[in-house]
Amino acid sequence: MERSVAERATAEQLAISLREAITRLNRRVRQERPVGDLTFSQLSALTSLQLAGALTPRELADVERVQPPTMTKIVGKLEERGLVARTPHPTDRRQVILAATERGRAVYVQFEKARNEWLAQQLEELSTEERDALERAAEILQQVARA
Repeated sequence: MERSVAERATAEQLAISLREAITRLNRRVRQERPVGDLTFSQLSALTSLQLAGALTPRELADVERVQPPTMTKIVGKLEERGLVARTPHPTDRRQVILAATERGRAVYVQFEKARNEWLAQQLEELSTEERDALERAAEILQQVARA
């Protein structure tokens, strides 16, 4: 069934509002992190390795949407800190596989904990009705993300 112009405008306005709110919340959550010297780029790369398990440098650069030389610098800093390790690729001797070390996984968990605690604290200040609405909204957003 064709939607009217007014319904499309409303959907477009909602899309803008949601995108802006999600972006702002994401930025704010990203700011919540334990004091440390990891940059956002380093933390993002570490997170990608944590979630993927292991990636080649090229795959990691693609996931992070940066050029390989930029990723080489990021990985170098993570390696210096003992957060990432290289191992030989199982089928291609020209390649290496990057993976978070035990220390890297612990740092990732620490960052995630700080972010979750901050967000939980913000949510505790909301009313039960507001939290219920956000719970439903989270379910709907998961649905939209799968589409």
